[in-house]
Amino acid sequence: MVAAAARATEVKAEGWLRGACAALAAAAALLVGLSTQTETVLLVRKKATVKDVQALWVLAMAAAAAAGYHVLQLLRCFYLGRAGGVNPCRRSSRALAWICLLLDKACAYTTFATTVAAAQACVIALDGAHALQWTKLCNIYTRFCEQIAGSLVLGMLAAVGTAVLSAVSARNVVRLYPSPPATPPYAAH
Repeated sequence: MVAAAARATEVKAEGWLRGACAALAAAAALLVGLSTQTETVLLVRKKATVKDVQALWVLAMAAAAAAGYHVLQLLRCFYLGRAGGVNPCRRSSRALAWICLLLDKACAYTTFATTVAAAQACVIALDGAHALQWTKLCNIYTRFCEQIAGSLVLGMLAAVGTAVLSAVSARNVVRLYPSPPATPPYAAH
């Protein structure tokens, strides 16, 4: 009875964390995907969008995919909560547990990598690259850059949450393998 209650609590905690990661990733995807700003530069109207920087477009797509993945896993947690907390990633098969772990790891690494790549591209937009004769863009498109910075923070928080979830999945895999029986230190060999 106590073990079932503990499993139900674990599933609920995982569900809350997955919900938070889904919300953070979706907010990051929406914020970066919908950010635009139009400015007049030397009598020419120019519009800054996410498609101007390839890394930002990749971040928007990866964050949207991560949000979708977390929503699917959240539905799994809702199902498990109704089924009494029995975790199929722990009970039914080792293969399924490993699949859950590998998908969580892939989501964590992808979210982290795309967020860092977008941050690197944003540093160039913020400071410019004088050796390549690229000028600063954030002094022209201030609001756009602030929105992108907010999406980078949300993306990094989603990546950290996903890394924690991958640790939970790793714990579920380890639980499937029985520990060897402990031999007392004074036992004769």
